[in-house]
Amino acid sequence: MTVHALSRSVNHMKNNPPLRHTIVTQTLHWVIACLVLAAFILGPEGSERQVYAAPHFERQLHETLGLLVFALSMLRILWRLFDQRPTFSPTSAWMTTASKAVQAALYLLLFAVPATAIAGAWLEGHPLTLLAGLTIAPWVALNHALGETLAIIHTWAADTLLYLAGLHALAAIYHHVVLKDAVLSSMLPKWIPLR
Repeated sequence: MTVHALSRSVNHMKNNPPLRHTIVTQTLHWVIACLVLAAFILGPEGSERQVYAAPHFERQLHETLGLLVFALSMLRILWRLFDQRPTFSPTSAWMTTASKAVQAALYLLLFAVPATAIAGAWLEGHPLTLLAGLTIAPWVALNHALGETLAIIHTWAADTLLYLAGLHALAAIYHHVVLKDAVLSSMLPKWIPLR
């Protein structure tokens, strides 16, 4: 492809934004959403004593899912640097601001929830225990009180992430049903028709 042809292609893409997110964006979005939900439902809950008394597999699964959420969220942020996103019909200023605020909060929580869990576990002297018997030993000095505080923050942040994700889903449905725009369908594959 010549430089001129490449330049024309880029200009065409700028003047004709896609109607849907790319398959990579869609896949990362839905895989992360499923992993967050699975980690929330399948994870041990309660105090440190209850969590570390939980069946070993349950803790391994929860911590593995959490690390996957962290890694895939990082990949999604990096992908956003190169991805071309669809543009939608203008909405009111408050809706645009609210959308950006919720999206920023979701990204922040996708990193904060696993980070507080990892730091909390290590500060309390517990290694990360992953599926297939992998463990990651603590890299920090013990500070039980701070670790316990981070474990509490982890629980609150995880709950907030679920509530915000629910709000995000309701907003997408509102866009589809009430505003009748393409916000929801843009995050779905072409083979899922929405009318």
